[in-house]
Amino acid sequence: MSRRLVEMNLPRFPLLKDQEMMELLQKAGAGDVYARDRLVNCNLKLVFNLVKRFQNRGYELEDLFQIGCIGLMKAIDKFDPSYKVKFSTYAVPMIVGEIRRFLRDDNPVKVSRSLKETAYKIQQVRDMLTARLGREPSVGEVATELGLSREEVVSAMEAAQAPTSIYETLHQEDGDPIYLLDQLKSEEDGDAPWLERISVNELLSRLPERERLIIMWRFFEDKTQSEIAGKLGLSQVQVSRLERQALKKLKELMGNSSA
Repeated sequence: MSRRLVEMNLPRFPLLKDQEMMELLQKAGAGDVYARDRLVNCNLKLVFNLVKRFQNRGYELEDLFQIGCIGLMKAIDKFDPSYKVKFSTYAVPMIVGEIRRFLRDDNPVKVSRSLKETAYKIQQVRDMLTARLGREPSVGEVATELGLSREEVVSAMEAAQAPTSIYETLHQEDGDPIYLLDQLKSEEDGDAPWLERISVNELLSRLPERERLIIMWRFFEDKTQSEIAGKLGLSQVQVSRLERQALKKLKELMGNSSA
């Protein structure tokens, strides 16, 4: 994902001066295809630099770059000189918004339709306010514009975020990469294998409630089968049988997960 612009075989075009940019935008707005193509080509580096913000999201650089170019073309088509802002100021939130929408819509975490719609409206308002103000709007400004509370805006924005892999590379120079996983630890247990505990909890959650309780009490709280029998109103023999069943299921689940 950190490959340079030249490594994507992108053509090199000179940066446009403000006056030339405005002239091309006016021509493109009047339907001049050549002017539109030149605007796209001369802003490819801008797209590439913005795409680098979304590294390590599980997508190929070329795919995100193409999505960013769609945002660039939308910015060219929708730009109005009456905005009194530089084209780059207007284009950046449009390009970033297009990439964010792609990541949100392709998100493996399922979010309710109403929350998705709210997040989409928030992004639209953010793009509009950014173009109007010449800067990123605050949460309060977005909330006021939509008539929502700050908490509703934050919740919708968080729900729309793409999940991050614990194996995302945070830093790498000459040595081995440092992953997000390496920076996570339990305050309680220091560097204890918390990831293994998460895996165990996930497996236990797939057992029937009574069998899960028996395993938890037996192996995590050191209770005897007699004590557990008294808590559940069962005989010790029944508890012993249920414990064997649960351990067998856990073994099968572990085998399936490693297959």
